[in-house]
Amino acid sequence: MPKLELGPIGLLPPSAAAMGIFQPEKGSGMDLVEGKHVPTDEAIKKAAHELLTRRNPTIFPGPMIVWGWNDETIHKAELAMELVKEVPGMNIIPMPDYRPIYPKIDPEAVMNPCHPNLTIQHNKIHTCIFIGVHCHFANVTLKMIRANTNCYTMAFCAYDGHEDALLSLRDLDGPKLQKVTEAIRQAKKDGVEPWGLSKVGKEELEETAARKAREKAPPKGETTLFMAELEQGLDENAE
Repeated sequence: MPKLELGPIGLLPPSAAAMGIFQPEKGSGMDLVEGKHVPTDEAIKKAAHELLTRRNPTIFPGPMIVWGWNDETIHKAELAMELVKEVPGMNIIPMPDYRPIYPKIDPEAVMNPCHPNLTIQHNKIHTCIFIGVHCHFANVTLKMIRANTNCYTMAFCAYDGHEDALLSLRDLDGPKLQKVTEAIRQAKKDGVEPWGLSKVGKEELEETAARKAREKAPPKGETTLFMAELEQGLDENAE
């Protein structure tokens, strides 16, 4: 089976499916890691290691858990937050709406729906989790990230999984998500140093926190007041 390589691959890389990479069968006890079928426990252990050791780990929760429309969704969102607490310095950047919100988007507030690589690059994210993202959107987004960044992508999917992710867990339910959290705890007990607790990680996280604090409350001397005239919109009746 072909190996799925970490990006950046370049403009318009072939999809994983076009390379002959497909998801394991349902109920096989296997998941997908870098294009290869591996036992689920091995995939979960790999996920824990990548989340702890790579720069700026981030979770991108999609509408299927951001919008708590039933008890199962709410429970899965709570379990996702438990996972986040176990990874020092982990970011949460939601994907609540896939419609374009041009001309301006805040890459630290939401995942850019049309150019996800910009969000990845702006925040210097080297590993991320997609969870609760609709499958058709996740497939395209994961391919774009692999094309333009070196981010180690993971897809935690309630259905068949995503072959364009570097690591894909299929048929995700509450117990399977809890296994990932437990694997993270075990990895830390085994001596794996989280990036967020390393000297480099701490310095970067402190700098990022300080920058965000300045942006929220800039000194009075640096405050810019909007004094310009508003532009009038187009008049459809104008000749």
